[in-house]
Amino acid sequence: MIPVCKPWLPGKEKEYVEDAMETNWISSAGEYINKFEEEFAKFCGVKYGICCSSGFGALHLACAALGLKKGDEVIVPTFTMAACTNAIILTGATPVLVDADKETFCININKIEEKITPKTKAIMPVHIYGHCCDMDAILEIAKKNNLFVIEDCAEAHGSEYKGKKAGSMGDVGCFSFYANKILTTGEGGMCVTNNFDLAEKIRKLRNHAFDVPRFIHKEVGFNYRLTNIQAAIGVAQTENANKLIGARRNVGLRYNKELEGVKGLILPVEKDYAKNIYWMYGVVLSDEVSFGKEKVMQKLKEDGIDTRSFFIPMHQQPVYVNKTIENAPDCKGNFEVSEKISKRGFYLPSSSNITDEEIKTVCDSLKRILER
Repeated sequence: MIPVCKPWLPGKEKEYVEDAMETNWISSAGEYINKFEEEFAKFCGVKYGICCSSGFGALHLACAALGLKKGDEVIVPTFTMAACTNAIILTGATPVLVDADKETFCININKIEEKITPKTKAIMPVHIYGHCCDMDAILEIAKKNNLFVIEDCAEAHGSEYKGKKAGSMGDVGCFSFYANKILTTGEGGMCVTNNFDLAEKIRKLRNHAFDVPRFIHKEVGFNYRLTNIQAAIGVAQTENANKLIGARRNVGLRYNKELEGVKGLILPVEKDYAKNIYWMYGVVLSDEVSFGKEKVMQKLKEDGIDTRSFFIPMHQQPVYVNKTIENAPDCKGNFEVSEKISKRGFYLPSSSNITDEEIKTVCDSLKRILER
């Protein structure tokens, strides 16, 4: 089986982990914590990094540190993963859903302003599958309406918008280091920002909001700490960031070359303002294909090729549709693009160290299935 994605640890990950263990710094303090934060922030082109236990933790910390609360609204794409909406919901605020752009699959910037109300406090753009959102337009809308911008960069390590790294343009950028991400710590996350006060707030909330003296709490905090062992892996990964990101981008470019012109497939785009790092190489079956993606994915599986479906949009999630929580998003409306790409889209094996031979095997199998 060619896996849909597997971690790649080509550097000093083992050496640094062993060092952390030998020095007995295995919990949430140690030199690798600080080094990981400093080096990853530098890589993103920002001043401050605050590591945490997951990408979801990063999103929740960002929402909480910006003061989101009950009665507030946050604009977020419906075509995303539930971490975005759940992080908003946990603050008491309400997600407001926007359809996807039909080319990039990112949030449709032309539909944002119609969703803004006096309750709107922030926009959470998600850089889907490694392609940056149109950030100039989003930042202009945010400035005009006095809104925060929380960049979800879980899938976009090293992707760029007009030469600027994902995560460096909003008030705060949030990253995931889950095993399928280009840079990984197994589990883990990071908030990055240029705002000192915001960084300190996130750092405090990450660790139970301990105050002075230590066991005084003036606000509700969380335990979203990362361990020094995980950070040791993160340091080694960040040392090889350009190698890891370049390799993943090359996977996408090789797929583009192999699949260009194949009837029945819509391939990912790269707008002139973006550097797509192809976190996952996603394809969409065009209307001329009469059968569903499930049949294609099953046939690929029979050929030893692992795949994954695209996200199921948030407005189709039972927990929100059934209003099982008070501040669930409004799931009514026209989300035609998100529904179509969710129904017809899936991604192919995208590991950074997948071989040319494996890519050709995947493409040959996919071509045969579609030709039949």
